[in-house]
Amino acid sequence: MSDSKLRPYALALAAAGLFGASFPLSKLLLREIGPVGLAGLLYLGSGLGVGALRLLIRKPIERGEATLKKADWGWLAGVVLSGGVAGPILLLLGLARTSAHVSALLANTETLFTMALAVAFFGDFLVRREALGAAVIFIGATIGAWAGAGQGGAMSWQGPVLLLGAGLSWGLDNNFSQRISAKDPLQIAALKGIGAGLANLLLAGWTEGLPRPGPSVLGSAMAVGFVCYGLSVVLF
Repeated sequence: MSDSKLRPYALALAAAGLFGASFPLSKLLLREIGPVGLAGLLYLGSGLGVGALRLLIRKPIERGEATLKKADWGWLAGVVLSGGVAGPILLLLGLARTSAHVSALLANTETLFTMALAVAFFGDFLVRREALGAAVIFIGATIGAWAGAGQGGAMSWQGPVLLLGAGLSWGLDNNFSQRISAKDPLQIAALKGIGAGLANLLLAGWTEGLPRPGPSVLGSAMAVGFVCYGLSVVLF
């Protein structure tokens, strides 16, 4: 296989690796910051970091990508609300109630929900190999959810259910993002991060209080957001 054919797979693997690193790192940050506030800081770091990166590189037209048009803003709003607000809040609430490794396994349900929504509502279809892959992910997610529930008491299913909700939210996000996938990815990631970050911080102010971390914790949260969320979205 040529390098040009391998490149998309390498980028996708790099995106998955960066996003996977966010689970143990976010678990540590949850000791200092509430889940909704942390979601805000992570996405704000993502949006600001990618926005700065966009200013440092060539213009999108030179990369063969178009900027967002008026018709794209509806899809972008769906991306922000599903993938930038609902998804990370549900993830961090679930992560606070479930171990990092079980949470990472359950996050794979994002793929299942992406496939199911694409087939049901966006006219896609699955070949046999893809259907078998979805079945393997479903079995793994079921085992992961069972393991996560076995760690607690009466409310032991709360964490896995929240994580499944995050997977559904990101499944919607992926399908919405596909509609604007030919547009400048840095612009999309920057707008998504800043919009979702501000929205989550507003929600944090109404629910758990605005986060007031020290400089080191704040810097760590913003850095994790930029690398694990922002760069992973751009690569994906």
